[in-house]
Amino acid sequence: MSRRCELTGKGVLVGNNVSHANNKSRRRFLPNLQEVSILSDALGREVRLRICRQAQRSIDHSGGFDSFIVKLKDETLSIRARRLKRDISAVVSARAS
Repeated sequence: MSRRCELTGKGVLVGNNVSHANNKSRRRFLPNLQEVSILSDALGREVRLRICRQAQRSIDHSGGFDSFIVKLKDETLSIRARRLKRDISAVVSARAS
């Protein structure tokens, strides 16, 4: 399983550890990934995703998982998240009509 957020696409960054003597050695900056269960109102069930903490805060800020995932571009989403977005969009459009 890759170290990549399923919603935002945030992944591993690389850089340097710099000592007091200005010696540089390579290091990795890992995203703060959490395995979370998110309630989808449109689907009526919980969805388990591996997302970063920043995505969790964005979901809370935007008013819920359904409204957040519909606004995202498909390029940043994982395959599982794209399927969820498609299912949620279908349910929302069916309710509207």
